[in-house]
Amino acid sequence: MVDRTEWLESRDSLVRTIKRLGFPEELGLEIAKQLGSPKAMRRMEAYLYNVQPDSAELIVDEMLAILTDIEAWRTKKDSLEANARYNEVLNAGFGDDKNY
Repeated sequence: MVDRTEWLESRDSLVRTIKRLGFPEELGLEIAKQLGSPKAMRRMEAYLYNVQPDSAELIVDEMLAILTDIEAWRTKKDSLEANARYNEVLNAGFGDDKNY
């Protein structure tokens, strides 16, 4: 679990970066809230430094892309875990065949 201090530092850094690009603080706060994790916020900040977007729409598009990647990663992780459990059942069998 992420500690609160790390989350706040990541949020504040992201908000400062968004403000430096000329966008309102509220946009930065909402982006940080939607991203939710320091790692995602750092990824967004890297995008902002490298691309220097000139519209709020580009920032929101990148936020959505990051969230899509996170969801795809979670789905893949869940699938891999379910597949590993399934393989365990296949390898270990169901137990005594007389019960089935």
